[in-house]
Amino acid sequence: MRQIVLDTETTGLEPEQGHRVIEIGCVELVNRRPTGRTFHRYLNPDRDSDEGALQVHGLTREFLKDQPRFADIAAEFDAFIEGAELVIHNAPFDLGFLDAEFTLLAAGEARVPLANRLRVLDTLVLARQLHPGQRNGLDALCKRYSVDNSARELHGALLDAKLLSEVYLAMTGGQGALVLGPATGADRSRAAGGGRSPGAVPIPVRVIRASAEELRLHEESLDRVAKASGGRCLFRAP
Repeated sequence: MRQIVLDTETTGLEPEQGHRVIEIGCVELVNRRPTGRTFHRYLNPDRDSDEGALQVHGLTREFLKDQPRFADIAAEFDAFIEGAELVIHNAPFDLGFLDAEFTLLAAGEARVPLANRLRVLDTLVLARQLHPGQRNGLDALCKRYSVDNSARELHGALLDAKLLSEVYLAMTGGQGALVLGPATGADRSRAAGGGRSPGAVPIPVRVIRASAEELRLHEESLDRVAKASGGRCLFRAP
């Protein structure tokens, strides 16, 4: 299975008010292992960031003015995420902005939303299910799952995507600590093909059956339960 852990930074909170994406960060996982492949771009939004957004990410218009525009990297970004499941914290926010950017490219023509093209896993929804009534922002989750976020003085799309990938693996089984190395080419091939490699050897499952003596003792126990319950032994119910 191929997954892309994704995060964005933006000039504000509402794409409907003309706010734009200014940074995209992606981390690739294959079969729950980081492959080392990432996608990271700063973008020129041709506008200022709101003061509140600027305090969060610190990306000034002066810094961004020489960066590419979304139109320049859209095809490369689209190719990177194609066919993957997107793992995003508060997915409607990031997807709303990315869909707005693609709509601008299409000059307002209808375009299939990313959520209709690709599978999406929202880790904020998952965290709220696992930890109802608790703080479930990325910093809180890093603390809860012992993920080192000491480098996160400001929000950054690639840094946050890397942190989220660790948090996601911890939330969904603690597999992050069990990764022995980066995903191999064979892992990526299996992910692309959607299954196990043809040469994989199934692990035999050992079945231990009860002995005659164990079965006799079990029946005696059920007799005692049936007697004590007036014949209402559920184990023997038809």
